[in-house]
Amino acid sequence: MTDPHRITSEDDLEALYGQPMPMSLTKALDYISDHYRAFIEKAPFVVLASAGPEGLDASPRGDPAPVARVLDERTVALPDRRGNGRIDSLRNIVRDGRVALLFLIPGVGETLRINGRAELTTDPSLCESFTMQGKPPKTVMIVRVESCYYQCPKALVRSRLWDPASHVDRKELPSNGEMIKALQPDFDGEAYDKAYPQRIKDTIY
Repeated sequence: MTDPHRITSEDDLEALYGQPMPMSLTKALDYISDHYRAFIEKAPFVVLASAGPEGLDASPRGDPAPVARVLDERTVALPDRRGNGRIDSLRNIVRDGRVALLFLIPGVGETLRINGRAELTTDPSLCESFTMQGKPPKTVMIVRVESCYYQCPKALVRSRLWDPASHVDRKELPSNGEMIKALQPDFDGEAYDKAYPQRIKDTIY
């Protein structure tokens, strides 16, 4: 039985939502303006979206601001810091260069978005320039900008993301050790949690 409420075409969407506000199209550029660069240079956090044969991936990336470096008005560089070793995003990029970046700045409602094409490099001088705590990244992602625009603060206002009163106590959620133990009953989750703070310090870079 066909669902009469299912949206199946762009015509259906446009009939429901109408046309976008002109300003939402005007603010989309194919380069990084001085104003947009200011946002990028203050952002310590970015969500990296990529696509590959297995599907889509979204990965959080963070560093002392700026998390990504503007090389010129059409290019940004993002170091690949130490992670869990899955390298899902990197696998996607070497097979399908399409990426999207969503930059967030603590306390700021607007976000900045970049869509473009990425490639990976092991260029020694570039990697060395991103050294943190004596450790350069193994690779740096070079993103060629196809579109760059800022997003209004409605989503962050609705979510109260930066409002301390809405912050959740981490103890209200399962710990890392508890979640792993649920998957591996013989795992010592308590010991894992106890060692985690020091492990973060030792492996952050």
